[in-house]
Order: sequence, then structure tokens, then C-alpha cells
Amino acid sequence: MTTTKDVSKKINKVEKAKAEKDGLDIKQELESLIQLGWENVDKTDLELRLKWLGVFFRPVTPGKFMLRLRIPNGSLDSEKMRVLANIVQRYGDDGSADITTRQNIQLRGVRLEDIPDIFHQLQSVNLTSIQSGMDNVRNLTGSPVAGIDADEIIDTRDMLQKLQDMITNNGEGNYAFTNLPRKFNIAIEGGRDNSIHAEINDIAFVPAYRDGELGFNVLVGGYLSAQRCVEAIPLNAWVPANEADVINLSGAILTVYTQNGLKEGLRKSRQKARMMWLIDKWGVDKFRAEVEKTYGKELLPAAPEDEITQEKKDYIGVYPQKQPGYSYVGLLVPVGRLSADTMFELARLADVYGNGEIRLTVEQNLIIPYIANDKIEAFLSEPLLQQFPIHPSTLTRSLVSCTGNRYCNFAIIETKQRALKLAQELDQELDIPERVRIHWTGCPNSCGQPQVADIGLMGTKVRKDGKPVEGVNLYTGGKVGKDAQLGDVLEKGIACDDLKPILRNLLIENFDAKVKDGVVIEPEPETQEFFE
Repeated sequence: MTTTKDVSKKINKVEKAKAEKDGLDIKQELESLIQLGWENVDKTDLELRLKWLGVFFRPVTPGKFMLRLRIPNGSLDSEKMRVLANIVQRYGDDGSADITTRQNIQLRGVRLEDIPDIFHQLQSVNLTSIQSGMDNVRNLTGSPVAGIDADEIIDTRDMLQKLQDMITNNGEGNYAFTNLPRKFNIAIEGGRDNSIHAEINDIAFVPAYRDGELGFNVLVGGYLSAQRCVEAIPLNAWVPANEADVINLSGAILTVYTQNGLKEGLRKSRQKARMMWLIDKWGVDKFRAEVEKTYGKELLPAAPEDEITQEKKDYIGVYPQKQPGYSYVGLLVPVGRLSADTMFELARLADVYGNGEIRLTVEQNLIIPYIANDKIEAFLSEPLLQQFPIHPSTLTRSLVSCTGNRYCNFAIIETKQRALKLAQELDQELDIPERVRIHWTGCPNSCGQPQVADIGLMGTKVRKDGKPVEGVNLYTGGKVGKDAQLGDVLEKGIACDDLKPILRNLLIENFDAKVKDGVVIEPEPETQEFFE
């Protein structure tokens, strides 16, 4: 007979904490934690279980919490944006918001004692932060131009909202999916350009026709982490493009993953707990068979081809909608950072010029749709478009960055401001004929997704002049859109202070960049000693 002691030997410390108390239980204890004051809250509740509510303690900003929302498909409106702006405005210089690489928003500077009121405000506009951290399904992604793209295959917005409602029990919390072995990403693509980065999701639904009927081919197991980066693989399954099949299959996959986590050893090591480890152990055929049993009906084989036929779009600029007389406008939000003032102004612009909608992209930018064509000129003259331009310089246009060590205790280096400064300087020095996607991430957890970039930079420590300094490992070769693939490490241990000439030479040699007249080339530094 297996005893409690036997089981405890098979699980890691996070699993032990979850076994003692489900993370979602913290919802009922929130008021009592607030009365204690954050300094006196049990360490596991403070640093772990609050994440089930989307509330993140940050040691680098003690007492100032991060709140991660759930915004399926990145679909917002002006009313929601004003509520979010009002929340961060309360905290002055401490308050801000970031657009994430999962079409989501994170609020910064939040105080624990304000959380109940914030939750009330979110609920009033049908927003939630439930189950947005730790071992839960993260924000659900889809095409940011769903419903307005003339090339669209299917509008996935309602499907993604209903999938979220199932996973979270309509925002109340769902114990069926709060104890996954590890975090989990799901995406549904409705367009032709792989806007969702299907290859880095645990489940990705990609549009495909089978015998003339529209549905989705299903990919499983993709993820990026400090220990392993692996592309999703075909499940050899196709489901019709209807909400019931997509939701039920997602639920079946989550159930198989959750229920077999302990038996198959996924709960022993956090580093070997993502779903691909289960697929590796079983083989994809057994995994598919177990999913099919839980799904409750036969899974049809995948369609021979999918409908991803285009290169990845960035949506920045003015584009005609499929609705006659209207266009959507994509704005660059430098490294995804928003202030209360810019959020209020975005809400105003969406109301004055559009129908109130605001869309977020995985590139940390945003779109305002339904602008009548005769209002475009006036819209483009608005002052905010100087800050959030539609014709940015080449490198700045495609820049992505994680939070960095200003707010995140996992980050080894500062990312956002360094990334923006370096991109702007190189744009001033070089003529670059095509867009080049540069992604920064502050640590090996890969929130900035350097492996999918043309040039990826991952924070590390190096030694320079005998002293430890901030540095990066350099990735190249990532590709998104059609025939997507992950990049590889080109060079390790580059001091950040020495990075610019290395990137300049890489852009010249690999991306046909030309040095502008009058620019003096700096010599490329010697590689620094790398800290393992």
C-alpha cells in the first residue's frame, strides 16, 4: 500500500505545498491575509498560492505586487482599459502596465490591501485574473485581427472566451484545472500567418480543411524553459471548427496531463514536468489514445496540410478591414510599457475614432479597429501617435522584451530600457532593408522568447575585467509564420556593454544592413569569460 510518506518522496516542494492546500483555496483566505499585512503572511501563501489569483509578490519591489490578468485573444475595449488605467493611476510613479507576449496585461505597483476592490472593478467589466499564474493554463491567444482580417479563415474570439470560461469556471476558479503538474499554454489560430506562435504552445489549434470541412489540426507539447526548448509536435488529430469539439478536446488533454502527473513522475522535478515530458515517456501514439478515451469519441486523423501559408505579420500601420469603409491601425508600444495616462488616452481614441475595441498582440503592441477611412487622417495626427507610432524605425518596430530585473526577481539583467536604447541607436547608425525581430529575455525562463526571434538575447552573468557584469547569450535563426522553427545559441557570455558592435556586425553580415554615412565602426570586443 502506498503511504503519504511514499507519495511525498515522489513530489517536489511546490507539489508538497499544493498537496497541503490547493492554490485556489487562497481565494477564501484573502481578507484574513490582508488583515495580517503582507509582511506577516505565510511565505508559501505570499510567494506561491497568491499566484492562483494572479497576484505576484515581487521581492525586488516589496509591498508592490504585480497583478496578471486574463484577456483571451487579447480583446479589450475602452471601458476595460479605463478600469485598468484607474487601477494603476492610484499608485503614481509605482503604477504601470505591461503588454505581454501572450496578448495579456500585467499591472504593477498594486497593494495587497486594494486587491478586493480591484477584483470588484475587474468583475464589473467582465475581467478576471483567476488562475493566471503558477500551475494553471495561462492566457489564451489567438489572432489579434480576428473578425476584421479580410484573409481570415475563422473568428476565434468567442471560442477562446468560452474555453477560458470552462477552464476558470466563468472566472470563479475551477478546481479541475488548478493542479496541473506545470504551467500550460493554449492557442487557437484563425488566420493564415501563425500569429499565435503555434510551435511554442502546449496545445495549438491550427486551421486545416479535411474533406472540404474547416477544422483544426492539433499540435501538442511545445514550450520554452531554462532546461529545455522544444517545438510542438502533431497529435495526428483534426477536430471540426466548432466550440464544443475544441473545448472538449482541450479539457481531455488537460485531464490526461493532470491525472497522470504523479504516476508518471512529472511531479517529482519541476524541470521535467511540462506536458512534452509525458509525451516523450509514452510516445505520441499512446498519448493520443489516452486523450481519445477521455475525449469520449474517435479522433479523426490530421488533415494533410494546414492553412498557414503566410509569413508572420506585425500589424503595425494602417490596414483595410473586411468591413467596407473601415481600417484597423496597429500602434507600436515600445517594449509594451503603458502608463495610466497612455491607457486613458487609448480608451479615448478607441471611442472617438473606432467602436471602442482595442486588440493586443503577442509582439506587445496594440490595434485600434473600426476606424472609418475618412477619420484616418485625423486619427494619425493625434499626439499619442508620436509616442506610439505607426512608422517606427526598423529594429524598434520588431523589438520584444520581458520585464527585466527592475520588477522581476528571476531576471539577471535589466532588459526593457537597455533593449530600447540599443535598438534606437542601431537604427540611427544602420540602414536595414527588412525588419529584424530582436527579442530580449532577462533569464533562461524565456518569457521574452528569444528562441523564436531573428536575434535573441538571454540574460546571464559574465566576467569583465575580473568583475561580474550583466551579459547575454546570443541566439539566431528563430522563425515564425510559415515553416516556423526555434533558433540556436550563436555565442555565449557577451557583456551587455560590448553588445552593440557585435549586433551591428551581425546585422551587416546576416541581414544586409549598411552603415550610414559618417558612422564610425567600433571594433568587436573579445568574448568575455562566461559564468555557468
